[in-house]
Amino acid sequence: MPLLITGISHHTAPLEIREKIAIAPTDNALRMKELRLLDGLEEAVLVSTCNRTEIYSIGPQRTGARVREWLQQLGGLTDTEMNKHCYVHEREASVRHLFRVAGGLDSLVLGESQIMGQLKEAWQMSREADGVSTVMDRLFQHAFATGKKVRHKTGIGEHPVSVAYTTVLLARQIFGDLASKTVILVGAGEMIELCGRYLHDKGVSHLIIANRSLGRAQELAEKFNAHAIALDDLPSMLHKADILISSTASTEPVVSAASIKAALKQRRNQPMFLVDIAVPRDIEPATAELNNVFLYTIDDLQQVVDKNLKERGKAAKAAIDEVDTAVEAFMRWLNSARASVYLQKLHRHARENSEELTAKALRQIEQGKDPEQVITQLASTLSKRILHLPTTRLRQAAEQQDEELLRVANRLFEPEDNS
Repeated sequence: MPLLITGISHHTAPLEIREKIAIAPTDNALRMKELRLLDGLEEAVLVSTCNRTEIYSIGPQRTGARVREWLQQLGGLTDTEMNKHCYVHEREASVRHLFRVAGGLDSLVLGESQIMGQLKEAWQMSREADGVSTVMDRLFQHAFATGKKVRHKTGIGEHPVSVAYTTVLLARQIFGDLASKTVILVGAGEMIELCGRYLHDKGVSHLIIANRSLGRAQELAEKFNAHAIALDDLPSMLHKADILISSTASTEPVVSAASIKAALKQRRNQPMFLVDIAVPRDIEPATAELNNVFLYTIDDLQQVVDKNLKERGKAAKAAIDEVDTAVEAFMRWLNSARASVYLQKLHRHARENSEELTAKALRQIEQGKDPEQVITQLASTLSKRILHLPTTRLRQAAEQQDEELLRVANRLFEPEDNS
């Protein structure tokens, strides 16, 4: 049964297409139930994030077409849209794709680690829906191990490549532990919210959010157990700030050099770390000339991000080697597992005939027949039964000039050269 991946991702489709087929975690069980009803589908794992929706499946070739149809109907996509945006990976290519995803090599942000948790969650939900058996379980276990090894050996996720996270990292480099520091966030947009989340995760408990709309500031403050103030009250609070991060849509600076100078005086010249990630700038450029002020602009941060992206690119080259090694290991196991299926059939066939003929021989001996004759007959009959099917197949191959099967048979039955 071939292993297939059918999906749409940020590499192949814009957001408006990805939104149509995105599956909420609360709907996963229902969608898995629908997938399990597809004729011939043996195993399946459904992965859906903001950047990708992929179905990992095992089943006959025809099942792949049905999975694709199911995905198309889910999003109400046209044939043209599916042909343009949907991809299918088979066998070894599907294994390599999953391992690249687990290692962060296929992510929108190279090396990001969130996808690992998303894959584990998808695998667990598919297990609960009886979508996972031997092969798919082994595949995802290999993927988790590969992703962990890639990050550990290459350090691909060590260099932050988002402006918000880089801001928090620089703050930690200057102050060390941030838990005891007071941080003022100016603005209430996406960038400020990201900074607030990172700071909250790092243990910052003294967080103040200043915004022109106090209601929006309060709404954001509730998420991080912060204190909200109006933008007009900012000058009177600046002296509290060990760290200030500003990102508003103002066309004029909202933090003046004079107000920072006054704050420094109240702070008795304790250092302040200021980050201006707004365009146009929120903090007067002259502020950088003040003693005990560390001022970074969006350009300064972008230089760090660009440098880190290059570092991640170098790590990605080493990560690809790790993925290739892991793919080879899994394919060896998978091919061995496929062989074991045929071997199990062969052994079962031999065992059933052996048990049947042995029981018959014992009855004949009990009835007084010559044991030597009985054993000779048993051996002859057992050999004929075991060899009947391969003998028939080889004769047919010879008649039909099936050279491939004949070559395989020659390799199977040719005695080893022990000389």
